[in-house]
Amino acid sequence: MTADGPRPTKALARVGLETLPSLFTGSESAARRFIEFFTANIRNRNTRDAYARAVRHFAEWLDERGVHDLGRVSPVIVAAYIEYLGDQLAKPSVKQHLAAIRMLLDYLVTGGVLPFNPASSVRGPKHVVKRGKTPVLSAADARTLLDSIDTSTVVGLRDRALIGLMVFSFARVGAAVSMKVEDFYAQGKRWWFRLHEKGGKRHDVPAHHNADAYMDAYLEAAGHKSQKKAPLFRTTRGRSGELSERMMSRNDALRMIKRRAKAAGLSPAVSCHTFRATGITAYLENGGTIENAQAIAA
Repeated sequence: MTADGPRPTKALARVGLETLPSLFTGSESAARRFIEFFTANIRNRNTRDAYARAVRHFAEWLDERGVHDLGRVSPVIVAAYIEYLGDQLAKPSVKQHLAAIRMLLDYLVTGGVLPFNPASSVRGPKHVVKRGKTPVLSAADARTLLDSIDTSTVVGLRDRALIGLMVFSFARVGAAVSMKVEDFYAQGKRWWFRLHEKGGKRHDVPAHHNADAYMDAYLEAAGHKSQKKAPLFRTTRGRSGELSERMMSRNDALRMIKRRAKAAGLSPAVSCHTFRATGITAYLENGGTIENAQAIAA
């Protein structure tokens, strides 16, 4: 901390912020509580990133309107911001932004920074989901997609291995792309996947024989079987077709999936979650029990 406000810290960098929003630089206690909220109070990385974006956007909106003091933030101002967001974002996104603001301000109240939470009385937009929107592929369509991938290149082998992992192991895309090479490992006569799921939970899943074969072919072609601590799924270097040292992100995976689905003539609505849902559905249709599916899917 300095007299002019907090300096950029590694803690802020973890949530994609270079500096504290000016709204929270009025006192050392507000700045400290802000940093604690994102680093100590929220453990899930995806939630932390989403909430940080929401709060940063709120602070920038206030800054543009000359509101630089936390004490001036009232329920009317928060409600006006939520109305503004309603013209910019979908209802679920607006509700997430409000949740982020409300939770942060609650944290400031419990830390003695604010006397009350001005967002607590503000209501978000009503949003009712009547049925799921995640498209589920048939077993035939899933096979069509996997077989359509050109596996004469290491990128094709990577993409087939990633999709196969999500289909046959019901893995969430976040857990899949964050895997290291060592997370595909042998135990006895069988190979396993080690997934790091939500909340930091480690989840070990026996590799389906197809997923096992896809992964082995990919690692053999990539030539990084011995690089145990390296990212398992890596991005490519431009258009060279060579793998980089950088881990794929969820957005990288989504773009790849959209591209592969289009090439296979499948619905443009296919997404990362499609394969988890497809795998679970196929498992149940082939006689698997809900209890076992829950265990595999964590």
